[in-house]
Amino acid sequence: MPHTSKTKAEAESLEKRLGIVEAARAREASGDSHRAMAQGYRFVGEVVGGVLMGAGLGWLLDRYAGTSPLGLISGLLIGTGLSIFVAVKTATRTTQDQLAKAGPPPSLPADDKDED
Repeated sequence: MPHTSKTKAEAESLEKRLGIVEAARAREASGDSHRAMAQGYRFVGEVVGGVLMGAGLGWLLDRYAGTSPLGLISGLLIGTGLSIFVAVKTATRTTQDQLAKAGPPPSLPADDKDED
C-alpha cells in the first residue's frame, strides 16, 4: 500500500498529539513525586524536631531546677513519643486523603468455583 501525503500528515499529527499527552503525563507524575518527597521531609522534620525539642526542654529543666539527668531523660522520652504520635497521625491523614482522592477500588468479578 503506497504512502500518500495524507497518511504522512495524519501520522505526523498523531505523533504530535501523542507527544503532548506524554509530556502532560510526565509533568503530572513529576508533581506527585515532589509532593511525596516533601511529605517525607516533613515527617523527618517532625520526628527530629520533637526529639530535639524534648531534649532541650529537659536540659533547661535540669539546668534551672537542678534535677541533673532526670529532666533530660524524661524530655527525650516525652519528645520522642509525641513526635512519633504526630508523625503517625499525619501519615494516617495523608493516607486517607490519598484514598479519598483515588476513589473506590475496582470491584473484582465473583469467583464461580466453590472453595472446599
